Amino acid sequence: MKIKNILFILTLGLIITACNKDDKDNFNATEQAVIDDEALVKYLQTHYLNEEDGGIWTIDANQTPLMDQVDVQNITENDIAYKLYYLVEKVGVGIAPTSSDSVLTTYTGMTLDSIVFDSRESIIWLPLTGVITGWSYGFTNFNAGTKIINPDESFNYTDYGQGILFIPSGLAYGNRGSSGISPNTPLVFQITLQDVHLADHDNDSILSSKENYDGDNNVKNDDTDKDGVPDYLDPDDDGDGVLTKNEDANGDGNPLNDDTDGDGIPDYLDADTK
Repeated sequence: MKIKNILFILTLGLIITACNKDDKDNFNATEQAVIDDEALVKYLQTHYLNEEDGGIWTIDANQTPLMDQVDVQNITENDIAYKLYYLVEKVGVGIAPTSSDSVLTTYTGMTLDSIVFDSRESIIWLPLTGVITGWSYGFTNFNAGTKIINPDESFNYTDYGQGILFIPSGLAYGNRGSSGISPNTPLVFQITLQDVHLADHDNDSILSSKENYDGDNNVKNDDTDKDGVPDYLDPDDDGDGVLTKNEDANGDGNPLNDDTDGDGIPDYLDADTK
């Protein structure tokens, strides 16, 4: 079965931040993760990628199932284990984003019954800190392309990353759903990754990806001074009244390597050093 030619073009609010909180008192997110994985595995076993038109079709002969082509990314969110499946068609020649960077992309999103709910054919920048969790992690498996500047100053990209993300509902819109998407719906996204912007959200001279101090690839839960503002958005990470970008004792423009009192804590994270 070819992807149905039905487009429900939605606003960017569909892709932008999905809340994964449980709205129903009796909802069991752990059980739903198992249900979603079973549904995704069945889908991957019964569908294949048609290289002629780039569509996902139901297997009707001896085509290679998607299950034989995908890789698995194990992700833990809110103490729940998820499996995000992804297929790399083209890896790309540029840099890969972290989950805190921004990506230049095109995409098509669909449900497992092949209903297309959103599509973007023209390139758009989106922050991976402001999209569904499956995107935040999934895009890190691809690399950007090469930007070509044309004589008329227009531009395009070549050799960029391209592939498919197969996302459980717990890393998408959860049991809340979204406009055009029912609760507890696993999703499929065909995506390109054409360029990457390494983000410094608070302009503190430290890339946001470097402000992930617990190493869980989630910058939203790192808050050194416990002021309720995560470090990647906080221009004064240690709350000592001195901006992080100004805690650069050696003047090299990099606060990461300044430790005035030699205690192993860089000055910008050390409230005892100003």
